Amino acid sequence: MKMKDTLLLGKTAFPMKANLPVREQEREKEWEEQQVYDKRQEKNAGKPTFVLHDGPPYANGAVHMGHALNKISKDFIVRSKSMSGFRSPYVPGWDTHGLPIEQALTNTGVNRKQMSLAEFRKLCEDYAWKQIDGQRTVFKRLGVTGEWDNPYVTLTPEYEEGEIRVFGKMAEKGYIYKGLKPIYWSPSSESSLAEAEIEYKDIKSASIYVSFPVKDGKGFLDTDTSFIIWTTTPWTLPANLGISVHADFNYSEIEADGRKFIVATDLLETVKNEIGWESVTTLREFKGAEMEYMTAQHPFYDRESLVMVGDHVTLEAGTGLVHTAPGHGDDDYIIGKKYGLDVLSPVDDRGCYTDEAPGFEGIFYDKANKMITELLEEKGQLLKLDFFEHSYPHDWRTKKPVIFRATPQWFASISKFRQDILDEIEKVDWIHPSGKVRIHNMIRDRGDWVISRQRVWGVPLPIFYAENGEAIITPETIDHVATLIGQEGSNVWFEREAKDLLPAGFTHPGSPNGLFTKETDIMDVWFDSGSSHESVLRNRENLTFPADMYLEGSDQYRGWFNSSLTTSVAINGEAPYKSVLSQGFVLDGEGRKMSKSLGNTILPEKVVKNMGADIIRLWVSSVDYESDVRVSDDILKQVSETYRKIRNTMRFLIGNTEDFNPAEHRVAYEDLRSVDKFMSIRLNQIIETCLKAYEDYRFSTIYQTIMNFCTVELSSFYLDFAKDVVYIERENDAVRRSMQTVFYDALVAITKLLTPIITHTTEEIWTYLKEEEEYAQLAELPEAVFAADKDEILEQWNSFMSLRQSILKSLEEARSEKVIGKSFEAHLNLFVSQEVKDLFESIDTDLAQLFIVSQVTLHDEADAENGMRVVVEHAHGETCDRCRIIKEEVGTIEAAPTLCSRCADIVINDFPEALTTEEEQ
Repeated sequence: MKMKDTLLLGKTAFPMKANLPVREQEREKEWEEQQVYDKRQEKNAGKPTFVLHDGPPYANGAVHMGHALNKISKDFIVRSKSMSGFRSPYVPGWDTHGLPIEQALTNTGVNRKQMSLAEFRKLCEDYAWKQIDGQRTVFKRLGVTGEWDNPYVTLTPEYEEGEIRVFGKMAEKGYIYKGLKPIYWSPSSESSLAEAEIEYKDIKSASIYVSFPVKDGKGFLDTDTSFIIWTTTPWTLPANLGISVHADFNYSEIEADGRKFIVATDLLETVKNEIGWESVTTLREFKGAEMEYMTAQHPFYDRESLVMVGDHVTLEAGTGLVHTAPGHGDDDYIIGKKYGLDVLSPVDDRGCYTDEAPGFEGIFYDKANKMITELLEEKGQLLKLDFFEHSYPHDWRTKKPVIFRATPQWFASISKFRQDILDEIEKVDWIHPSGKVRIHNMIRDRGDWVISRQRVWGVPLPIFYAENGEAIITPETIDHVATLIGQEGSNVWFEREAKDLLPAGFTHPGSPNGLFTKETDIMDVWFDSGSSHESVLRNRENLTFPADMYLEGSDQYRGWFNSSLTTSVAINGEAPYKSVLSQGFVLDGEGRKMSKSLGNTILPEKVVKNMGADIIRLWVSSVDYESDVRVSDDILKQVSETYRKIRNTMRFLIGNTEDFNPAEHRVAYEDLRSVDKFMSIRLNQIIETCLKAYEDYRFSTIYQTIMNFCTVELSSFYLDFAKDVVYIERENDAVRRSMQTVFYDALVAITKLLTPIITHTTEEIWTYLKEEEEYAQLAELPEAVFAADKDEILEQWNSFMSLRQSILKSLEEARSEKVIGKSFEAHLNLFVSQEVKDLFESIDTDLAQLFIVSQVTLHDEADAENGMRVVVEHAHGETCDRCRIIKEEVGTIEAAPTLCSRCADIVINDFPEALTTEEEQ
C-alpha cells in the first residue's frame, strides 16, 4: 500500500469534461420519456398560479439569438416559479398568418394567380406548420420546458374562433366601423399597414415651394397674389383640394422680385433665404382667420383649392400655409372633413396614379415627383426645388417606402375607449422603467386602428353585405361564423358562398331578394395575436385571465403588448396582463445589428452543436436584458469559461461528499466550527440574494452571485484549505464531517438555484446527490435559514477575511523574492495589535491551516499599522510525506519517521501496511 492510498482524495465519476452537445440531448430525451414537465404540473396542482403568457414568434425563418434570449428568459421564470410554490404552466405559441409566408411561397415559385384562394391558403398553412416544427425543435433543444405537443397556433380553428368572437364583441359595442381614411399603405405589399408594421429609414426627398394663385380673395386679397405652400411630397399635389392656415398666426402680404405672395410673418426671413429673393417688401400684415374660405387656383389643374383654418398648422418649418390633400394625410383628412372636402386619393393599390390624376395615369407615384416639379416649373408656379434627407416610414416586411393613402378600410375605434385603456395602463406593473411611459404615449397619440388587410392568408373579417351595400355584423351572424370556423377552420370562408356561411333562414331588410356578399379582406395579424387572451388564456383550463406576465422585446410596445391591451380592454374592460417585462435587442460583439450581409449573425442551433445549450442559457443569465445585449464567439467563450469554473467547483464538492450520507453524517449547525458556520451563513446569504433576484427577474444577479461564490469564497478559500481536512483526516473525523456538511449543503443549494438556468448540467449533478426528488426540476428552490449568531459570526470572519488579503499579498511577495516556493513552505510571523490577536485567538481553527502555510507565530506589536505586520520566512523542519506540511517533528517519530504526528497517528493505527518499505512489500 502506498502512502497516497491512505488519503481520502475526492473521487467521482462526474466528468470534468461536460460534453454538453451530446449529453444534453440524452437528458432531453429522458425528460420527454419520463414526462418531467407533466410531473411538475401534477406536483404543483392546487398551488397558487403564475401564468407567463407566451407572445407568439412568427412561424418563418430560423431561430435567432433574439428568440433564444426571449424563450430562455421565459424558461427561467417558469422554472423558478414552478420551484417556488407556484403552478406555472407554459403554453408556447406561434403567429402564423400574414404577408411573410405569402412572400416566402412566392419566392419558391408558387404562382398564386394560377390556383384558388383555398388552395393557396392550404400551401400557406403547410408552410407554417413546417416552420413551427423547425422552430419547436430548436426551442426544445435549448432546454425550454412547456406544452410543446399542445402549443397555441393562430391558424388552428379553435384559435380563429376565439378571434372572431373578439371581433364580434367589439362590433357589438360599436367599436368597429368602415371608413374612407388615409392610412399607411404599402405599394410593395399592396396592402394597408398598421402603425406596428412601420419602421423608419432615411431617404432623399424633394423639397419644393409652390405658388397657388388667389382665385377668390373675398375682397381682401387681389387675384395677382399667390399663396405659397411648401411640401416634401410633390406626388400628392394632384390630390390637393385645399390650403390650411392657422387662425391666430400673423401673415404678411409681400412683394418679392415683382410678384405678390402670402407667407407667415414669422417664417418670412426663412422663406426669403430659401427661395433666394433679392428684394422683399411687406405690404401689410393680418391674421390667418381673414383668409378662411378664400380659394386658390390649383397650380396645374383647372380646379379650386379652399383656404381653411386649423390648429395643426405650425411655424416649425415651411411657410405657415399647408398643402392639404384629404386623401393623403391624417390632419388633411380631419380638416377636409370639417370643411366638406372630398377624400381624393388618385393612387391605386400598386402606388400608380388613376385617371383621377389627369396626365399621370399609370405612373408610379415616386417616379411622378420629377414630372410634377417639371410641370410646376413649366406653369411658372415652382419657386424653389431642393433635396434633403429625412426619416420616412417603410414597410417592415418589404423594407420599401409606404404612402398615406385613403382607401375604404375597416377600423377599430380607439377614440371611443382610449381613456379606458389609459386607465388600465396605470394598474399594470410595467417592470421596465420606461415601459409605462412608452405605451401610455402610444395609446394617447394613436389614431383609430386599421384592422383590414388586402391579403388572403389570414382570418377573414366576418362581415356580410346586403344587396343595398349595408354591412351586416350581428351577434347572430358572428356566433354562426365563429362556430363554423371553430369546426372547420377559416378556409370555409373562402370555400363557400355568402349564403352558405349565414345562419339558416337568415333575412335582412337590405336584401329583398335574399342575396348577400361577403367581405374579402382579412384581419390585421396584430388582431390575430392580440386576441390570444381570449383564444388561449380563457379557453385553456390550466391557464388564467389575466396573465400574470407578458414578456417580449421592446418593439412589442407598439405590437403585441399594444394590440392585446386594446382588444382586452375593448371586450373585458381590463388589461390582459398584470405585469409586463420587456427586453432589448441582441447585437453583435461590437454593438451592431446582426445581419447576413455583415456576416455577424450567430445561430443558436450552431452554438448548441458546438458548445451546448447550457452555454447559451448561462449567457442569457449573464446579460442585462432590459437594454440591448451583445453576443459574439468571444463573449460565448468567456461564458464557457465561467461555466467550466462553476462545473469544476461542483465536481470538487461531489467528489468530496461521495462518502457523506446526509441522513447519517450531517453535523448540526451549533456543532460546526466557526469557519464552517461562516460558510454556511454565506451560503444562506447567497440563497437569499438569488431568491430575491428570481423574484425580481434579475438573472444577471444570480449569475454574478453564484459565480463569485464558487470562484472566490469556495474555490479560493474554503475548498482550498479544506483539502488539509477532507483529504488528510480520518473518514469520520468530526471536523471532516463538519466541512462535508457545508459542502453538501452548498452542492444541493447551488444545484437547485442553477436548475432554472443550466438545467441540463444541474440534472447531471443531481444524479450524484442523495436527495428524495427524482429530478432537480421536481425539487423546490432552497430557503435561506439563519441562526441567532449570524451577525457575530459574520463580523468575526469578515474581519478575518480582510486580514487574510494582506497575508496573501505578503505570501505572493515572498514567492516573488524566492523566500518560498509553495505556500506550505512559509512560516508566517504576524506582528499584531491586541485587537487582531484577540480575533485570531477567538478562531477555533488552526491559523496555519486557514492560511495554507506550515507555521504561524503571533507576536505582540501594539502599534502595528492597520493592526498587523507580516513577515514571511521559510518554515523550519521537514516535509511530511502524507500531508506535505513542513513540521519540526517530522523524523522524530520512530514508527513513522517521514510523517508528522497527525499523519503518523492515522497511518500507524489505520494503515500500518503503508509504513512498510517497497522492498518489504
